[in-house]
Amino acid sequence: MAASGYSDLREKLKSMTPHRDEYKNKHAHETSNGSEKSRKRKNRESDGDECEHSDDSTELREQEARRVESSILQKGLFTAEDCALIEEKIDEVVAKAEAGLYREHTVDRAPLRNKYFFGEGYTYGSQLEKRGPGQERLYRKGEVDEIPGWVDELVIKRLVSEGVIPEGFVNSAVINDYQPGGCIVSHVDPLHIFARPIVSVSFFSDSALCFGCRFQFKPIRVSEPVFVLPVRRGSVTVLSGYAADDITHCIRPQDIKQRRAVIILRKTRPDAPRLDSDSPLRSSPVERRPVLKAKRSHRRADPDAAHRPRVLEMDKEENRHPSLSRRRRHSSSSENYWKRSQENCNQTVG
Repeated sequence: MAASGYSDLREKLKSMTPHRDEYKNKHAHETSNGSEKSRKRKNRESDGDECEHSDDSTELREQEARRVESSILQKGLFTAEDCALIEEKIDEVVAKAEAGLYREHTVDRAPLRNKYFFGEGYTYGSQLEKRGPGQERLYRKGEVDEIPGWVDELVIKRLVSEGVIPEGFVNSAVINDYQPGGCIVSHVDPLHIFARPIVSVSFFSDSALCFGCRFQFKPIRVSEPVFVLPVRRGSVTVLSGYAADDITHCIRPQDIKQRRAVIILRKTRPDAPRLDSDSPLRSSPVERRPVLKAKRSHRRADPDAAHRPRVLEMDKEENRHPSLSRRRRHSSSSENYWKRSQENCNQTVG
């Protein structure tokens, strides 16, 4: 259990959003008092608000959902035994990252989600000088580690033999490792970086992939999806056409109830821009942005590192308020609490 007293961070998320129902009721009441034209306009312009849809809007969403579903291929290819073996390999990746054994840009850490780039990696999000679609750039050659042999032997070759992808297609493998309550915001895999299809294989637990959501933060909220795709442990999901290019997809916090990892397999376009060519981040070594420096941990390797509680941005925000700071001045962080608990357990066992 974390120092805050919550055994599951999703409980904390829920406890910090008590006004959600009040907000929904208030908005619904205001909408019902407006004109029909005004209500439809609000539905079209909604930025994540949960409000009643008109009949026309509902029909459009249903049509869009059918277009999404028709451009997704999903298969259950990996048995429980296959998954267990691959999950052991993923834990080895986590341990190597904790030991600082990977190259500069192989490991990217975020609250409740760690990302491991292999073969090819790219800049995104806060790493970009100019944010927005089309600004992503591949890292320079050699700045991320090569695709591990076990990914090729245990995952890629199986997909080739099953006819999911052609041989030689994959040159980029990414492992996303989620903790309970983790998420990834709505996005489209950069069209100028990656060819289609986008292939992913899920491990550790079942989850869901959602399409057409909008995220809001502080507190985090996610609008109703256009389409929800259940994603089972050991299943392969292939996105192409409309699902890959014309609608965003995401992982919602409420859909990660247990640790979940996904291996994303893609092919980079031959003309994809790199940081050392046509890039807004191009600069001399002295002027290079600090966010692009290595995100490497030098702590001792720990196979259980993936299960360690992490601090949410909302926790950091709370700590900025004086009243909360005074209350927590003598309390330990969840990281230190976890370490002390482990030490106590070890002493008890010894």
